[in-house]
Amino acid sequence: MIGNVQGPRKHRRLLAVLSLMLGFVAFSQAVADPLSLQGSTTFNRRIMEPHQAEIEAKSGQDITVIPNRTMLGIIALMEGRAHMAMTSASLESEVSKLKKAMPGLDYDRLKVFEISSTRVAFVVNAANPVRKATLGQVTKILTGEITNWSALGGKDAPIRLIVVGGGGGVLTTIESELLNGQSVRGPNIIYVKTALQLTGVVEQEPNALGFAQLALAKQKGLPEIVTEKPVEQTLSLITLGEPTGAMKAVIDAARAVLEKTM
Repeated sequence: MIGNVQGPRKHRRLLAVLSLMLGFVAFSQAVADPLSLQGSTTFNRRIMEPHQAEIEAKSGQDITVIPNRTMLGIIALMEGRAHMAMTSASLESEVSKLKKAMPGLDYDRLKVFEISSTRVAFVVNAANPVRKATLGQVTKILTGEITNWSALGGKDAPIRLIVVGGGGGVLTTIESELLNGQSVRGPNIIYVKTALQLTGVVEQEPNALGFAQLALAKQKGLPEIVTEKPVEQTLSLITLGEPTGAMKAVIDAARAVLEKTM
């Protein structure tokens, strides 16, 4: 009888030990697997490039960063290829565009967590003497009503708009803030694929006006046109549904790190 009682007890203890071991392995794997962030290059340059090591240390998480564009980050999140999306434009404006291109997805599940903000830089070639404009004048350039630098006190030369297409946060912010969500239009628009291409064109083209990430504009030493008030980009992390504990730790760490730099 005693042997029969001890047998089941031993089995229960063995099962309990195995369960604890499997739980520990699963926990270890969850901690070890890096969180994948995709999206805004502005978010990456402003937050991840200078602060990733500190965010990882504070959150206790390993992070893999794939900078592309705000819209591409949201698509990757919804397709399960990223744990969080990095964005540099309002979620509402991005979702409005995505619904036209990819209807039927569960956009209501997207949760936004603001981390910081930065302003958009209106950059020009070093040979361009124009350094000031009103937001009203910038808006008229975006709609094609102003097409010559002479209207801003510059040379008699056509304004060539340089913008990053394909869902970039800078352009989305500009269109949302100054054009009520309408698209930029005009006779001399040059679309490029990346922010680095944009700054490269502005450096070479005397009549260029580009809408750039502030950090990149400063890095390249490009002159800016100053307006009476800034156009701000909101830098956020997006999750699909409520964030996990690991995601929440990264969000809190990013906010804490950025708060110290302000």
